[in-house]
Amino acid sequence: MAGTSNVPERSAGRGGSDVAHAKVAAYSSRTTPDRVGTFWDMLAVRFIFALVCSAAGFHFRPFSLSKELGAVAGLAFAMILFEMRLRKASLRRLIGAAAGSILGILGAYLTSLILTHTTMPESTRSFFSLSIFLVMAYIGLVLGANKGDMLNLQALGGLFGSERSMRHSVKVLDTSVIIDGRVADIAEALFLDGTIVIPRFVLRELQVVADSADPLKRQRGRRGLEVLQRIQKMPHLEVQIAEDDFPQVADVDMKLLEMAKRYSAKVVTNDFNLNKVATLQGIEIMNVNQLANALKPVVLPGEAMRVFILREGKEYNQGVAYLDDGTMVVVDGARKMINKTVDIIVTSVHQTTAGKMIFGRYDERGEQAPRHPAASAESHGGPSGGSSSERQPRPAFPESGRS
Repeated sequence: MAGTSNVPERSAGRGGSDVAHAKVAAYSSRTTPDRVGTFWDMLAVRFIFALVCSAAGFHFRPFSLSKELGAVAGLAFAMILFEMRLRKASLRRLIGAAAGSILGILGAYLTSLILTHTTMPESTRSFFSLSIFLVMAYIGLVLGANKGDMLNLQALGGLFGSERSMRHSVKVLDTSVIIDGRVADIAEALFLDGTIVIPRFVLRELQVVADSADPLKRQRGRRGLEVLQRIQKMPHLEVQIAEDDFPQVADVDMKLLEMAKRYSAKVVTNDFNLNKVATLQGIEIMNVNQLANALKPVVLPGEAMRVFILREGKEYNQGVAYLDDGTMVVVDGARKMINKTVDIIVTSVHQTTAGKMIFGRYDERGEQAPRHPAASAESHGGPSGGSSSERQPRPAFPESGRS
């Protein structure tokens, strides 16, 4: 009997795995064609550039090297000095470096003109001219690159003006916020725009969760994939799958932070620990939980509200209710109104580390007011509540310890 009972669960898990793989494949195929084309274009450009540098080294034989070593030197020059440095350079740094080099070369040329009017020997003058040219060109290159970050390219408009805004509108999604699903509602309400980056390792983690034998985890993983498909269909968002990976970093959260540094992006998450670590490293965080707390309705003392008394409080004659967003409401004098909807008056609002707590009081005379309109007017005009209502109630936390 035990063996037969495991068969459906295994088949369900296998079917869940197939569904998860199908969703990941469909999402990747709809999201990455442009990136694949760009990858092959960049690969072709890099290959041609490396081939030209190798041919130049093979022909000119720098430093009196052999033709083979000259070709290797040209290839190293193409791949190391240019490729690895230019990938990390911003457009402003490149513009600053180019402008600084031009000014350095111009200064070296003017200095060489002055040297031609001296009685210095030709060989010495050539040495100084070449030395001044190299030094001033290098100084202009370094200073221009360092001061390039101070350029305001937005003032130029057009292509250059869009670099900073696009760079700062990149958001990297965390696995937890994808499974949570509220980020799709935020994006649908146009509170999230720009470029959404989905790291490949996050997509793999979602697939592992969707393939889990635990039905709860499998459902969460499928929900995350459905949320990604929903975000991908939004026309105002540009969704990209980033192939970047950091093999030297084992933790997924640390990989997210490294990717945020590389793309100068913000991390969208609801993980409290990741929020703290990213803040310490100077990375901008968009926390969905903080947004939800900020959007909770503001309740002021003295306002009336209707709540459903769910259970008994820990203090005498207290009842406990919850709002739709999970906010706890402690009602004094509502112990015998459990499982009923009553109108209360808010007495105070307390903000705790676990969230917001609302204290209120229930008056039985308020329930009799609709039957006697005149009495209702008098009761609203006079003082309400006795000594028990004036007493400040203490919070009645649920048994779990969280509100």
